This record gives sequence, C-alpha cells and structure tokens, in this order.
Amino acid sequence: MLAAPLRGRLALAACLAAAALLPAAARAADYPARDVRIIVPFPAGGTADIAARVVAAELGKAWGKAVVVDNKAGAGGNVGTAEAARATPDGYTLLMGTVSTHAINQSVYAKLPYDPVKDFTPVTLVIPVPNVLELNPAFADKHGIRSVADLIKYLKANPGSVNMASTGNGTSTHLSGELFQTMTGTRMTHVPYKGSSPALTDVMAGSADLIFDNLPSSMGFIKGGKLRPLAVTTATRSPALPDVPTLAEAGVQGYEASSWFGLLAPAGTPQQIVDKVQRDVAAALRQAPVREQLQAQGATPSGNTPAQFTQFMARETVKWAAVVKQSGAKVD
Repeated sequence: MLAAPLRGRLALAACLAAAALLPAAARAADYPARDVRIIVPFPAGGTADIAARVVAAELGKAWGKAVVVDNKAGAGGNVGTAEAARATPDGYTLLMGTVSTHAINQSVYAKLPYDPVKDFTPVTLVIPVPNVLELNPAFADKHGIRSVADLIKYLKANPGSVNMASTGNGTSTHLSGELFQTMTGTRMTHVPYKGSSPALTDVMAGSADLIFDNLPSSMGFIKGGKLRPLAVTTATRSPALPDVPTLAEAGVQGYEASSWFGLLAPAGTPQQIVDKVQRDVAAALRQAPVREQLQAQGATPSGNTPAQFTQFMARETVKWAAVVKQSGAKVD
C-alpha cells in the first residue's frame, strides 16, 4: 500500500495533468471564439490570394467570425511562411501554403527560415492549378510567335534575349520555365518578382516578354486579350482553356508541371481544431457556387484530409527536388 504522502502527491500530479489538458480541449470546443487570420506569403491578386479569399469568405459565413487575409510577401514566399511558423499554435493563424513554400523552396534555397515539415501541421489541399505559358501579345506579333514551336525556334536563334518573368525565385512559375529551357535546349533571362500581380503587370506592359503563371491569376487577362496563351503545363488540357494545348501536345514531350495551394497550421495546433478547419473548408469547396467560381478560373477544388495532404506534399517534394537538380536552379 502506498504511503499517504505519496498517494497525495500522485493524486495532485494527476489533477495537474488533467487541468493542463482542459484549456486545449476547451479552446478546441469553442473554436473559433474570435477572428482568424490566414497569412498569404505572396501579394494580393495572385492565385494564393484568390484561394485564400474564397476560403476566408466561406469560413467567415460558417463561423460567424471575421477571417482576415494577411498578405506577407517576400523571398519566394519565405517571409510570410516563416511568420506563420512562429505564430501561436491555437488555430487563429493559418497559412495558405503553396507548392513553392512546401515542396520547392527547400531544394532551391541554401537555407530557409522555417522547416516545411517540422514547423507545420497540414490541414487540407485547397486547389491544384495548371500553369500557363503566356506571352505579351505585342512581343509575340513582332516576332511571329503563334505557337510553342515558334517560340522555341526564336529562343534558339536569340539565346538569352527573352525576359522570362516569374512570381519569385523557386516558385513553380520559375521552375516551370527552368524545366522548359532544360527540355528544349533554350535559354532565357529570368526576372523574378514578388508575386503574380507585379510580374503580370510587367509582362503586359512589355517590360518582360513571357511568364509561366498560375492560370487563375491570369485568366481574366487572357480573356481580355492582354496575355496570349501558348500552352498549359499540365498533362491534360484545362477545361477553362479547352483550345490551348498542353506543352507535351505542343511538342515538348514528357513535360508536366503544376501548382497547388493548401492550408497549414503552425505545428502543435490541437488536432480537433485542424480537423474542424478541414471539414469546414471541404464543405465550402463542395458548394456549387464556390466550385463553379474556382473552376471558371482554371482551378480544381480539393478539400482532402490532413493525412492525404501530408502524403501529397511528400510526393511533391520528391518530384520538385528532381526538377531543381535537373535545372540547376539555386538561390543563396
């Protein structure tokens, strides 16, 4: 039989342990009790921002709380992602992560200010999207470029003379272009920007000649005739641009690349909160108006489970590491 003092100490320890669990459980049951912030590590107007604002609007309706999108751009998404990694893991700060921040940057950058695996808890994939190779129309007309074959011919005759914009070093728009150059034996001058909006502005203005941009952020400009699409980067055509061939169809055999955007929480966020956010995002993405809105921009709504998203990111990390190695793209 235990001595009375020892029994007392054990009882006290058990009570303290139970008490320590109560706040987390209570927070999860009451979540969200206040406004929630979604950090977007790129400027407003890009696909990450579009995805975050669609999700924020629907979650705000479901929760009766404001869900605020906070754009924190810089360093290929590293600035905002690092801020999210340092946030309190209570569900009130989420991150709209991307293929860049959670599958590419660790292979491109010599050192990251966050660990894409250890510092985050995956919540759900929101949308995968194609990239689209698109040109400034005046540049295309001046040089008679109407197809991917025309572009490759011009690039081989004028190595390094074409400015290829991207949404930042290490982003999928950058790596899509690097992969294209590797597979076609061509060379362009890479011009990185801090997101889609400034990059697209310069392509349309003629300061840069072309870009491999995410389709949702470019769709309006394509429809308006301000950008000329030559091909999409995915294995199959996009339903949103059915007349635009894939790069493989256009002659770059074996080419395939895409972008994606998904929600993550800081590591240590209670699982009950992670599961609630995933369920509510998935429910929002199943709504017909939301699906139609995203599909019209070339995105495919997902809403998969945290486990599925974790496995997906692991596969993407391996895939893009091979692309980075093949292209030789690196950032100090």
